[in-house]
Amino acid sequence: MPSIDYSHHPALCRILNGMEVDLLGEICPDVHITDRGNGFFSVELSTELPFALKQDNWQVRLYPAIKPHFHWAPHLTPNEMSVIDMHVYRTPALIMQDEKASLCVMPDVLLPAPSYRWYMDLNAEENCLILGASKTKVTEHVLYERVAGAVFPAGRFSFSFTILLQNDRDGLDNPFRRVLAYWWEKMGSRQARQLLPREALLPAYVKRAFAWAFDLWKEQMWQEFWLSGKKVGAPAFIVNVSQCKNYAKPWSQRESLSVWNQAWFSSLRSAAGQYRYAKACNDEDLLEKARMTKELALSFPQKNGLFDAVIAVPNEKVEIDGVKVDRPLSWDNYYFGNSNRNPFTRNLHKAPYHILDMSVTATEMLLWYVELEADERLLSYAVSYADALITWQDEEGFFPAWIDKETGKAHAILRKSPESAASATLLWMLYRLTGQEEYRASAEKVLAAMEREILYTGKWEDFETYWSCGRYGYDTLVGKKVARNNMYKQSTLSMFYTAEAFLTAYQVTGDSAYLRLGQRALDEMLMVQSSLQPPWFPLPVVGGFGVMNADGEHNDARQSLFANLILKYGCVLSLPEYTERGLAALKASFSMMYCPENPVAKAAWEKRWPFLNEKDYGFTMENYGHNGYTEAIEDGIGEFTIWDWGPGSAAAAVMRAAERFPDLLEECKL
Repeated sequence: MPSIDYSHHPALCRILNGMEVDLLGEICPDVHITDRGNGFFSVELSTELPFALKQDNWQVRLYPAIKPHFHWAPHLTPNEMSVIDMHVYRTPALIMQDEKASLCVMPDVLLPAPSYRWYMDLNAEENCLILGASKTKVTEHVLYERVAGAVFPAGRFSFSFTILLQNDRDGLDNPFRRVLAYWWEKMGSRQARQLLPREALLPAYVKRAFAWAFDLWKEQMWQEFWLSGKKVGAPAFIVNVSQCKNYAKPWSQRESLSVWNQAWFSSLRSAAGQYRYAKACNDEDLLEKARMTKELALSFPQKNGLFDAVIAVPNEKVEIDGVKVDRPLSWDNYYFGNSNRNPFTRNLHKAPYHILDMSVTATEMLLWYVELEADERLLSYAVSYADALITWQDEEGFFPAWIDKETGKAHAILRKSPESAASATLLWMLYRLTGQEEYRASAEKVLAAMEREILYTGKWEDFETYWSCGRYGYDTLVGKKVARNNMYKQSTLSMFYTAEAFLTAYQVTGDSAYLRLGQRALDEMLMVQSSLQPPWFPLPVVGGFGVMNADGEHNDARQSLFANLILKYGCVLSLPEYTERGLAALKASFSMMYCPENPVAKAAWEKRWPFLNEKDYGFTMENYGHNGYTEAIEDGIGEFTIWDWGPGSAAAAVMRAAERFPDLLEECKL
């Protein structure tokens, strides 16, 4: 294993104990190191292969001289065969940091040969950063491992990467900022302008969304019924592609027919966008339906201030044309419940209260109250909940995640998680509206806990981290780090809520310390945004978001939730990069919509589901490449639409952004 000579670069000598490169067969690649200044070094390796070389693995390894306490990688690699496959090269970087220095390694995004894939790896136990090439496979949902069979073709082989050294206070407080700026300046800014639609096209997507839900698919989507003497309604939580009218076989209900007001799926948030759109278009019918969704949210009964997140009806088995399928009962059979993405039960009716869901819904009520209609019932509902909420706070500042509906006791799991940050945002907003000091005191305790326990350790554990589709570690890792990476399993949702809470605190108090802490959380979240367009993806993914460090999605629907917050930080900090990233996230929110405005995606949809036609324009999958690979264009195309985590949430994000940032979106006219 030849060592790479970097003795003529004193800065590298101070932070590295060694750098090794594998032979390619019997050939040692030529190495060239360039000091680019400001802590950046370029490393280029190249050689000529006289013949195709069968070699299962090739690596470059860097051994830091520091003893890191903090590690970051975009994906978990829990065992020696684990790798970070190029599929998840969103903001590709590996970071190790101690109290005095930070070392970051960033591979150049190069198109590999068909017979191997690029990868990264972080081995905290052996204090090693690794870049390499091999064949890989998907394990779990979603991890990657190296497998045998790589072939390096005859001809030119080249590989390059960048080393970033930081030892200044800003770099140590926030090791992500310069990494993000590097990738955005190098690739993301230009590629977002080239590959994503202009702001002027956003209204076309918004119109597609509302036309799909309230016209083309209104029979499948719009749910209207009476509840406590009031007519209420909302789009269905989820529909399947089999419900397309051109589908030849009997359709079957996916999950339960339901409406959610939850951290992911917020019918109230989508209805706020619908309200704005209806006002802009003078569409009284759509406006009435938006208000019906508000009425539905207000109709969820409170018990000691707490309330459910879901209203649903059961399914029944019916036989149609000789096929047994699930079909929903009528809304006369409704029941209230909560999200089944939890550690206890998959039954909506039996699921416990989730404080995150309640706090997010109460916050959306306040936003409606402040920005749309001063309906005092919204404020009263939120106050009733907040008064109950603060009684659940522990001495350290955390709120529990789940409360059992029968016993009224808090569950121990995720008892001290960053989900609490969403409650801080609600409490800061209520303090601003009411002046009640107990709300401010409670919010301050939350943010002190976030700074002390979460922000600098990367403990971004929430309900999604273990109890959604990516369940790796649910039985062994909760509250524990993956030893080989010295990292927790992480979800971007809790990063978002933390960044939002700190920004809200800054806006209420003017304390710049909150802004600095919020930017750290925001930048870690942005490390999971695609800061570039990898050349192996057929669809535009630049600007879109991933989910967590053990999943494979690109262009995930959370980008519509995140976009407005990124734009806010851009305005507050006067940082054009954030503004560009926020706009890119907004545009990427429509990247998976089936419509003529997305010709490449449209072709992928029709290849996967040939029965789709113009009467289905607006159907939107929540993400791309969910299973961790995209060997063919249609591999990343799914089969369902969630209105509040897809077209509805994307349309709402545009409408909210157009109102909040008119100068940025002056082309976005309905």
